[in-house]
Amino acid sequence: MTTDAEALRAMLDSGALQRGLSERMGIEITEVSTERVVGRMPVEGNVQPFGLLHGGASCVLAESLGSVGATAHAARFGMVAVGIEINATHHRSATGGYVTGVATPVHLGRTLATWEIAITDEEGRKVCTSRLTCMLREMPGG
Repeated sequence: MTTDAEALRAMLDSGALQRGLSERMGIEITEVSTERVVGRMPVEGNVQPFGLLHGGASCVLAESLGSVGATAHAARFGMVAVGIEINATHHRSATGGYVTGVATPVHLGRTLATWEIAITDEEGRKVCTSRLTCMLREMPGG
């Protein structure tokens, strides 16, 4: 079995946190552990036509953070995490600056991992609460 530190180091070394949609959205991961993942995203460039943070952008931030945590957990067992369900409640709008997401585990099992993600604005006001469930699967190729 892989240790938490080894699993996290492998994920960081792979560059997986720096590619894809997260990079396009400007998401920066600032803290990673199997117990907490923190990241932020600019509001600018991630807005809907009225200049408010797009609800889908909040979901991208939430899924990105929860997936990193679920992947770190799954790596301990030589597995990968794939998202199977996400929901989000949007509490208030954000129009500028950054929003910050904090993902914490609700359940860390051998087949499922569920994370709650709280997204706040720069004043610490809750913008969105999301829950992500990931299935843990064998690594592709065995």
